[in-house]
Amino acid sequence: MRFCSLGSGSSGNATVVESHSGTTRSRVLIDAGFSLRELEARLARAGLSATDLEAVFVTHEHGDHIGCAVALARRHRIPLWMSRGTWRAIGEPALDDTLLQFARDGQAIAVGDLSLLPYTVPHDAAEPLQLRCSDGARSLGVLTDAGSATPHLLAQLQGCEALLLECNHDRAMLANSHYPASLKARVGGRLGHLANDTAAEILSNCLHTGLNRLVAAHLSEYNNRPELARQALALASGCNAADIAVAHPQTGTPWFDVD
Repeated sequence: MRFCSLGSGSSGNATVVESHSGTTRSRVLIDAGFSLRELEARLARAGLSATDLEAVFVTHEHGDHIGCAVALARRHRIPLWMSRGTWRAIGEPALDDTLLQFARDGQAIAVGDLSLLPYTVPHDAAEPLQLRCSDGARSLGVLTDAGSATPHLLAQLQGCEALLLECNHDRAMLANSHYPASLKARVGGRLGHLANDTAAEILSNCLHTGLNRLVAAHLSEYNNRPELARQALALASGCNAADIAVAHPQTGTPWFDVD
């Protein structure tokens, strides 16, 4: 199994997860938070096209995650998974039964050789879901857009060999930013986004000897810096900060194997 971010931040988010067994490959796109043209260009940079995708999974309705998902599903006839809450929040778009699929917390989804396990997170959206992805041998935990850690969230990330983990903001930078007080309260609140120290706390609760890939994601353009996110995760994990990747808003990440 391998994965790559096509871009991560408030300007848009998308991640491709791929399993490969011999000549068989299964690919799912997690979020599609860009215009259709931009997403297709980013897929091309990763060596893919939209027709290579078996499914699209949308974590929640915010624009930097839902993006072109409905248009993408319609144009390329790709099954689109989301919670009922997310579907209602985007206006209940009409999609036929072969395209629109509803996801629920704890209900596994099979996409070829991939198994996707959605789990609920605390975020200010209608029914947000994040994912644990597995090929049967290895697991990738995906966690962005959560304001705090919960026992349920932590349970879903146990035993993963790779983590794509939100490090949205540094608390001091957010407090001293130009954001109005209401936005500071939202971003830093229990239903907002993960601060570096909270991400580090989550990581410390998920450490095991098999965890060998960490990617910091969804960094704020104004309220964080890659070196701060790396430092927080490195302190929590005991690894070298240089070994922690950071998903860039424009270029994402290269492909990473989940070993």
